[in-house]
Amino acid sequence: MFRDITLRDLMGLHAKEPHTMIDVRSPKEFAEASIPGALNIPVFNDEERAEVGTIYKQIGQAEAKKRGLAIFAEKLPAFIAEFEKIETSMTVFCWRGGMRSKTAATVLDLMGIHAHRLTGGIRTYRQWVVEELANLAYPPELIVLNGYTGSGKTVILHKLAEAGQPIIDLENLAGHRGSIFGQIGLAGSNQKKFESLLLHDLKRTLDEKAVFIEGESKRIGKVTMPGFLFEKKEHSRQLIIKLPIEERVKITLEDYKPAERPEEFKAAFEQIRRRIHVPIAKEIEVALNTGDFETATLLLLEHYYDPRYQHSTGKVDDDLKVTIAADTVDEAFEKVLAWKQEYVRNK
Repeated sequence: MFRDITLRDLMGLHAKEPHTMIDVRSPKEFAEASIPGALNIPVFNDEERAEVGTIYKQIGQAEAKKRGLAIFAEKLPAFIAEFEKIETSMTVFCWRGGMRSKTAATVLDLMGIHAHRLTGGIRTYRQWVVEELANLAYPPELIVLNGYTGSGKTVILHKLAEAGQPIIDLENLAGHRGSIFGQIGLAGSNQKKFESLLLHDLKRTLDEKAVFIEGESKRIGKVTMPGFLFEKKEHSRQLIIKLPIEERVKITLEDYKPAERPEEFKAAFEQIRRRIHVPIAKEIEVALNTGDFETATLLLLEHYYDPRYQHSTGKVDDDLKVTIAADTVDEAFEKVLAWKQEYVRNK
């Protein structure tokens, strides 16, 4: 018989040995938010879940259970096969620790596959995330990569990670690049997913002396950074990356790839058009319509993003700013890494 375990017990298991967590909710629910590192082996797909839910509302619980059982019976061999691939101990969970996880754990037990079931489901995990973020003490010093749009901050951040430096990639966690064009080509996170992933990274870096992050606004796409982290970032050392405008245009085009989604870029531009001087806005429109994305990017950087950046960084104390001037993003990365090593030595 399967055993129900608490979230604390699950974390203990996960810490001391390889352990697999399986979210048996639908793919849509899983994509919206789950426990970081969990697999998705759903009892019902999105359409099946919707069908069972409709029967529940329109006819009743008994009929919904019958239909759910019929659907699940048809896919049972494939469902079991997915679990047979897992070589570690495992825990299944759904939203409240209800019928779906109970059904999954019971069937697995009948097939000789032992799995725990998380008491309270992912809802209890969500409550834990909220409480932890509200009370978390985060001692590492933050080193903030800042600079004009297109200065390669994300590229540098990833290079730092490859070099073994601790980082928190807020844009990756948010699924957004932090600008009006930032959602294009990315699957944005909701607040629940963002906070779960962020808490995971905060705890992962808790014992570090210093952690690199980017100089994001408090709101990144659809999500909001916790107040304590935003305030800490605002009063931390800022490395201001300065690259030539030509390099910034190149980096921006490589990152956003406007030629692959021209209509989405035109739509995003219309949202900010009124904030740009009319003749310049017209030039940008013509460039976008003719596929001259290099010119459009240059004009957007010079006449929209750069003035906004100057306003935002004016709030940071000058004694916290360190200028990193370079001709290329690779050179900027080398200078950032060298600065960090020297900074640590002198502390």
